[in-house]
Amino acid sequence: MFGKKKSAPQIDKDQLELIENAQKRIKQKKHLYIHFVIFLIGAVFLIIANTILGIGKEFTIFGKEWFLYAILLWLFLFIYHLFNVFITNKFLGKAWEKQQLEKLVAKQQERIEKLKKNVVNDLAIPASNKETKNEQKKNELIIIVAAAENNAIGKGNKLIWHLSDDLKRFKALTSGHHIIMGRKTFESFPKPLPNRTHVVISRQKDYQVPDGVILVNSLEHAILASKNDTETFIIGGGEIYKQALSIADKIEITRVHENFEADTFFPNIDTNFWKETANYLHKKDKDHDYEFSFITYKRK
Repeated sequence: MFGKKKSAPQIDKDQLELIENAQKRIKQKKHLYIHFVIFLIGAVFLIIANTILGIGKEFTIFGKEWFLYAILLWLFLFIYHLFNVFITNKFLGKAWEKQQLEKLVAKQQERIEKLKKNVVNDLAIPASNKETKNEQKKNELIIIVAAAENNAIGKGNKLIWHLSDDLKRFKALTSGHHIIMGRKTFESFPKPLPNRTHVVISRQKDYQVPDGVILVNSLEHAILASKNDTETFIIGGGEIYKQALSIADKIEITRVHENFEADTFFPNIDTNFWKETANYLHKKDKDHDYEFSFITYKRK
């Protein structure tokens, strides 16, 4: 798997368009800011040149000093520049960005559906068997995470809180299944978790893992390695969550109702694509320092 030369990543047309237009938008706003600064400095210079240095003091237009018309003309050009950036290019605004992101998410969904179809084909049984493809169990990809109100999930590669009921729920849901994680998440465990198949994603070709742990170099390979499981869980960290959010079928989140300082965060859950199907509130008690909720989201 790791001996093959990696192919260069390709950006599709929509992604490239989004990046190029974002760069163009940034340049336009920088140029507008520079124009504004130069306009202010230039206006002050024209006033000083006429009123203090006396340059063209005798020259007037319709009884008014010439520099007033020069400033007004320059102000008109600046307003035109402002109009061009924020009005003429309105198609590059939030609505356009949302449309592009929705297109990218849709393409990602198409890719994962193709991947899952390939997995089903790989698992295809002989024609002599009476079981049809419709009777085969689907591999469901589930994100499981505990996140604060500000989406904080960890600091220094460690959990920020200890909630015993959350740990029990994590164990109950993931036991007997494949759990996919990044290298740093795997290294945060003192040892592999019992009764679970660990699939670790790392770009380090010589990274060593214990027997029974599956090592892969991408999320796609991790999903393929888990294809025989009816439920596969994504357990972190932050970057793996970001990649998985556009292709997962379900999110099991423990929402801790506090804000925390952290260096790792969970992405925002866009309710345009996710529907909340369950919500159970757990109050503070002697074993739990924070109030939290078990929430389930399913892709719309």
